[in-house]
Amino acid sequence: MSSSPEPSPTSVAGGGRTFSMSRDKFNIDIPNSPRLTLTTNGNHVNGVNGNGNLNSPNPLKSPNARRVQSFSRDGILGSAQKTRNLSQSSGDRESMTNGLNQTRQNSDDGINPLKRRSTDAGLDYPRRRATIACEICRSRKSRCDGTKPKCKLCTELGADCIYREPGIKLDAGDKLILEHLTRIEGLLQSNLVGQTNGLVLSANSPSINGATTISNEDIMMQNNVNFVSMIPASGLGTWTSVGTNISTMPKVHTNAALHLLQWPLIRDLVSRPYDPQILLQLEMAREPLPLSKAPCLDLSNTSAYIEAFFAKVNVWYACVNPFNWRNYYRIALSNGFREGPESCIVLLVLALGQASCNGSISRLPLGEDPPGLPYFAAAWALLPGLMTRNSVLSAQCTVLASAYLFYLVRPLEAWTLLASTSTKLQLLLSAPGRVPAAQRELSERVYWNALLFESDLLAEMDLPHSGIVQYEESVGLPGGFEPEDEESVGRDDLWYFLAEIALRRLLNRVSQLIYSKDSMASTQSLEPVVAELDYQLTQWYDSLPLPLQFPYSRSMLNDPVQTVLRLRYFACKTIIYRPYILAVLDNEQAAMDPSVRENCRKCLEASIRQLEHITAHHAGHMPYLWQGALSIVSQTLLVMGATMSVSLSSILATLVPSLDTIDAIINGVILEIELYAHLAPSISLSSEILREAEMRRRTFLGG
Repeated sequence: MSSSPEPSPTSVAGGGRTFSMSRDKFNIDIPNSPRLTLTTNGNHVNGVNGNGNLNSPNPLKSPNARRVQSFSRDGILGSAQKTRNLSQSSGDRESMTNGLNQTRQNSDDGINPLKRRSTDAGLDYPRRRATIACEICRSRKSRCDGTKPKCKLCTELGADCIYREPGIKLDAGDKLILEHLTRIEGLLQSNLVGQTNGLVLSANSPSINGATTISNEDIMMQNNVNFVSMIPASGLGTWTSVGTNISTMPKVHTNAALHLLQWPLIRDLVSRPYDPQILLQLEMAREPLPLSKAPCLDLSNTSAYIEAFFAKVNVWYACVNPFNWRNYYRIALSNGFREGPESCIVLLVLALGQASCNGSISRLPLGEDPPGLPYFAAAWALLPGLMTRNSVLSAQCTVLASAYLFYLVRPLEAWTLLASTSTKLQLLLSAPGRVPAAQRELSERVYWNALLFESDLLAEMDLPHSGIVQYEESVGLPGGFEPEDEESVGRDDLWYFLAEIALRRLLNRVSQLIYSKDSMASTQSLEPVVAELDYQLTQWYDSLPLPLQFPYSRSMLNDPVQTVLRLRYFACKTIIYRPYILAVLDNEQAAMDPSVRENCRKCLEASIRQLEHITAHHAGHMPYLWQGALSIVSQTLLVMGATMSVSLSSILATLVPSLDTIDAIINGVILEIELYAHLAPSISLSSEILREAEMRRRTFLGG
């Protein structure tokens, strides 16, 4: 599988588009007036028209003077104060689209172009922190004045003031890590409920008209208009507070699939109430994975599995270095694959590589061992010794083992390993210098994998937060492995990985702002937030490089990466607009509001787009089968409930040739999920719920 013809840098040019914006927050202060006033640092901002509305941005153009194309965090990863450029292989967008392989050109200073992290000296953005902070200020998370040879704090403490060399890692002030979409950072702090100090939006946000203004009366009414029913936490608690970062999963939220079973009409589709935590209980009671203590390893076809891993698997995780792979393999071979992290890594690569050669695990004959299981069993035997090591390589082993457990649809076992990964990483990152310079790039990739995995699990199950999120501001973005003397065994492809990081953070942001216990409850108060989140999703798509930019057409796609990104895009769009479906299910009269009706249409259209080609989800079954299955279940329940509403069914009728098409789509989903049922008890229950719900829906509709 190849999602792009070129080795991808961490920053690439998406159609020549780059974006930049100030980190200053834009507040809409609403003291006593229904009019919205946009201010930043106390000054009115241009871009507010005479009616007090915010203007959407004009198309942004990238600089034409750059000799080498770049795709900055302002594109795929978000806006920041300066562009983090990692020069990509020479060539233009046409060469990327046509799939031409071109020779990578070194930059003028001879630095590896994949590792360059430079700033545009021609741009003078306002900064609140030093461009380069010293190690003491980093560790204390305090502002550094950047004075050399000693900053003010180090002078007062009498400490050695050490600055990192420029270009090694982004400092916390510059990074705004992965913030493709940070324009509403202050929304969580304002809580949106019971607060009158205003919303935080950007001057680039969509227009907001008078109908979306939140007055004091609106805020008071929110206590009486609760469309989102909250389920209390199960008491598992968290290891550490996630603070006020709105790009992390909230501790308590109503975004999980089975929460829809508490919605009006949809709750009539099941014979008994279900605690949303039942999926976690089922996974906890599951039999352990049977593994042979002395697996028989077949090393006759390893080259094919290694090639498959770097072509089909590493694109999802990007955490194995193709440049030093041969050295790892030699070390593992010399150890007889019986000891050391290199042996474990090689075995896990072989397991995942073989798994990728056999299509979806849901189509595997019952009773047959999953492909790659002997290699995984051999790696599993090495993990106890590695679990006690606090090194980057041992963390890499547990992340790769978690990836294989996700492939086996063993989410809770994967989480157990991720908890170990998180502990190791927090220990390594808690003080400067603990991660060797040669392993910093690898540590960043392992970190983001662990954070992505955890976010996916927290979206569906009430698990303890590991605390790993607190290091987001100090961990850099992947920037490309350093080429070594040996020949590479594959491409160092970062495009999908970076795009997924940005999208996952947006999904977390949606959960914080719409589905957490601190989110607003009425459709009127949701309006500006939903408009902003949808705007951010559009900007995420527009910033993708061309090889990843999927078409909006309704046809199946050949590229697995584009297919997965399109499905995740529509999943995000669905949950952004889902509260409007709940509002109509709760009160049909709500659909008389044109804005509510239009937002319901957007939600239902996105749901249909995820379900109409159900086998397209196979493209993401290696990393996302469990998460994808629950997403399918939630969208199907949503569509089922819509067919039982007069207003919503009339909207559905405009999205498909006939309502019989909806029946066919639902039937196709049920048959597909039944093929997954044997893989996990949580999916088995979801399959039973869907089948019962469809029988009751047909009875309700008289069909």
